[in-house]
This record gives sequence, C-alpha cells and structure tokens, in this order.
Amino acid sequence: MSILVDRRTRVVVQGITGREGAFHARRMRAAGTRVVAGVTPGRGGQEADGVPVFDTVAQAVEETKANACVTLVPARFAADAVYEAADAGVGLVVCITEGIPVHDTVALRARLAARGTTRLVGPNSPGLNSPGESNVGIMPAEVFAPGPVGVVSRSGTLTYEVVAALGARGLGQSTCLGIGGDPVMGTTFADALRMFASDRATKAVVLIGEIGGTDEERAAEFIHGQVDKPVVGFIAGLSAPPERHMGHAGAIISGGVGTAQAKVEALNRAGVPVGESVDEVARLVEEVLRA
Repeated sequence: MSILVDRRTRVVVQGITGREGAFHARRMRAAGTRVVAGVTPGRGGQEADGVPVFDTVAQAVEETKANACVTLVPARFAADAVYEAADAGVGLVVCITEGIPVHDTVALRARLAARGTTRLVGPNSPGLNSPGESNVGIMPAEVFAPGPVGVVSRSGTLTYEVVAALGARGLGQSTCLGIGGDPVMGTTFADALRMFASDRATKAVVLIGEIGGTDEERAAEFIHGQVDKPVVGFIAGLSAPPERHMGHAGAIISGGVGTAQAKVEALNRAGVPVGESVDEVARLVEEVLRA
C-alpha cells in the first residue's frame, strides 16, 4: 500500500507542451506513472510524446478518467489552473509551481477545503513518489525503492539525501511526499502523518522540516496524541541567523518564532528523536524499526 498515489493513479499534466512539462511528463512515464493526458489551451487535438493533449482539464478527465493532476505552469496562471482541475473533479492536484502570491494560495486552500473533494499538494512541491507504483511530480524516481518508511518533507533536496541514506541501510519507502516550501501549503505535516498512520505498509515515518512557520510544532502536537507509529525527525537550519530569509519562501525566522531549536524541542517532547545529520536519521529509523 501507499498514500495518495499508486499504480491506479491516472495523471493529467497541465502545461505538458512546455519545456518543463514535457521533460517531467517523460520522466514520470519512464518511472511507470500512468500519464494519460496533457492540457495546454489552444493545443487540443495534438499529442506530446504520444500523450493526447486537451484544451481543458474537464475534457481530459471526461476522455481519459484522469484522477490526479500535476500543475507545471507559470506562477501567474497556477492558481487558476488548480481551480480548473478541482472544478473538473480531480481528486489530487500536485502544484509544482513556485512564486504564487501567498494571498492567492490562502484563498485557494480555503475554497478547496470548503468543497472537500480535492486534495492540494503544494504549491512549490516536488510532488510525491510511491516507489514501484507511481511518481507524480518532479522527484527523481531512480533514488527511491519500495519499503516500509514513509517520508514527508518541506525540502525536495533533503528528501533525496535522506532517501539515499535510508537506501544505504536497505530501507525502502512506502511513499515520499513533498508538501512544499511555501508559507501556506495545501497539505500539512499533520495531514500527511494522519494518512501514514492509517497506511498498513508504513511502519515508520521520517519528518523533514526546516526553519520558519509553526507546522512542525503542530505536527508534534498531532504525533503526541494520534500517531502510534515511530516517527524520526530532521530539522534543517540549526545554524541559520534570525530574521534572515533562507531558501524556501517559508523558511524565515521572525520574532523568535520558527527557530530550528524550537521545532526540535517540540518534536522531542512528543517522543520523536531528531537526527543531526541525514546519516543519523537513517540510523534512528533502523533502530525504531528493530524495536
């Protein structure tokens, strides 16, 4: 099993005729993902590497029964693209695009939450990978392997580093989910932990956080009361200076809120060991699985 995506997932790629859309659609297909359609307004009736292209997501869903969408369009069009996918009845939308204004994301998340029929992953997300089943987004599928460890992360690159360290110890993954590095996200750490907690194939979870915001602290509260599987943490930014924008749009410490140390302490209080390096994270996962 896995969460959110598996071999039954049928993907439509918004922006498939653009350079990034075409490149990542090919990589998804090479990983075994069922990319069944693409959408580019004005290009309906064409094909992109053998994938049919439609003018709208509604047309793509009607013709191909797509149930997931990857949004790879410029930031000024991305919020409308997500709305379009939701209006077409797509259950999962993975928004890769970064640079979407925060107030647009706030409105988008509120509207989707009110409907309750579409889950948004992102924006500014690398997507998610259920190894051997489906790779929906821009994650390099070749670094993953099937196994019992769920991974949820705000950082794409750190995800790959942790996965490599897990692989070196023979530990594969059930699903790796990148929730995105923006201040406002469609899917939070707590959302992902809830899904991993009910997934029979996931025996342990790695939570990869970073400075900025309070999502890791809220995740710690959720773990303390509702997660009975072992969780191992990693928080990037222990040496980051305050009031400095570091990397992701959400990775900024302000007013003493969002420090790496505060996140580590919150996770520790919830019984979550936090590694100081990716190798230590892998070692801790191996230990909790043995226990």
